[in-house]
Amino acid sequence: MQVTETLNSGLKREIKITVPAGDMEAKLMARLSDARNKVRINGFRPGKVPVQHLRKVYGKSFMAEVVNEILNDSTRSIITGRGEKAAMQPEVIMTEDEKEAEKILAGGADFEFRLNYEIIPAIEIKDFSDIKVTRQVFDVPDTEIDEQVKRIAESARSYEPKTGKAAEGDRVSIDYVGKIGGEAFAGGAGNDQPLVLGSKEFIPGFEDQLIGAKAGDAKLVTVTFPENYQAAHLAGKEATFDVTVKEVAQPGALEINDETAKNLGLESLERLREVVRGQIENQFGSMTRQKVKRQLLDQLDASYSFEAPSKLVEAEFNNIWSQVNRDLEAAGRTFADEETTEEEARAEYMRLAERRVRLGLVLAEIGEKAGVTVSDEELQRGLFEQVRRYPANQQQEAFEFYRSNPEALNTLRAPMFEEKVVDHLLGQISVTDVKVSKEELMADDEEAETAKAKPAKKAAAKKAEPAADAEEPKKKAAPKKKAAKDAE
Repeated sequence: MQVTETLNSGLKREIKITVPAGDMEAKLMARLSDARNKVRINGFRPGKVPVQHLRKVYGKSFMAEVVNEILNDSTRSIITGRGEKAAMQPEVIMTEDEKEAEKILAGGADFEFRLNYEIIPAIEIKDFSDIKVTRQVFDVPDTEIDEQVKRIAESARSYEPKTGKAAEGDRVSIDYVGKIGGEAFAGGAGNDQPLVLGSKEFIPGFEDQLIGAKAGDAKLVTVTFPENYQAAHLAGKEATFDVTVKEVAQPGALEINDETAKNLGLESLERLREVVRGQIENQFGSMTRQKVKRQLLDQLDASYSFEAPSKLVEAEFNNIWSQVNRDLEAAGRTFADEETTEEEARAEYMRLAERRVRLGLVLAEIGEKAGVTVSDEELQRGLFEQVRRYPANQQQEAFEFYRSNPEALNTLRAPMFEEKVVDHLLGQISVTDVKVSKEELMADDEEAETAKAKPAKKAAAKKAEPAADAEEPKKKAAPKKKAAKDAE
């Protein structure tokens, strides 16, 4: 086997491999000899089939197997032997000339092919002593727990139907149809929709106009969608809603006690408070973690400047760009609505893709040198956590999908590996804890502010992974204000 480098430019490589016809012939004869004792051909006793007869019958198919074996076995070994790491699976280029291919299969010509690939650049890991990050810590007060427990109790509060007019705090059940300019619009209708008046769940002005309504009343509600409403085609427009009040119910007494907790499946109010505290601390802990991680990655990004493999950048950009366009389509917005152009957005997200690829390679190198790994047990836990995000009737199907699809499973392994490398780095660098208020912790930093001005920036910044709730039915959100909040 002869290996000749035909291209060495930056990270791009192309090598030509030539396997002499004599070597191909030897490999073919070894296969034919092995098959001689296994095949059964009419007219010949077992093990007595002439090799030349076998070659006439099976020669081309066996030689095709030889070709595939060479391609499978040699590609990785050749690149490893050159001391290189391919960024992606090399492109294999073989002859497209049918006559030449026939000669190769017949054993009458050398087998030549080329490998076209990009290499992962050598990365020299620098000292971490200069990296310093600030970790914002919010100590959750009891008042925060009290407020959340109260909200939970309110959501579990019972309602009793009443006669007479609806007052603030009552729950109404309504059917509605929204119209703009007299024409019904998509997503603007709902049936048997429960709504607690005063909850501010719907857009401003909607609930106020239902106060005083009775069961059986038909109301015409006129509102104006907020200028920043999620759906651009509705933002700032006046709409009318034909509303039928089907029921009015008054709330029962708000009780916050052990019985409330038991109704929620917990043994006591104390246990409910423990669960709530844990959830809130996890929520704020995640915010702290993301801010620390961003500081760390920003400093790593500033420390490492090298050419990233173009194919990896292209693949990352395509993931980001697909998410951007899905988010724009779902929001009914355009690049113009986001005060940018497609060309400017492409350039911005290409820079983001390059950053993510470079940082990914740096973290991979740091993790490899530090011996960071994701165990099978950790991966299994991550798989169960991912599957739990799917609707109950889809969880088994999702589990089987990941278990039978190594590439999909790697989409879980990669972010787990990254987080473990981040943990390793946080143990190596200077981390200063600073106590902050909830408002300070939740305050948007410069990148988050930029995200609001650009289409789908937050979604683009996420790791690519299957959307667990992609198939769940969407709530009819036309008159709701909270729908816009959920989408941010």
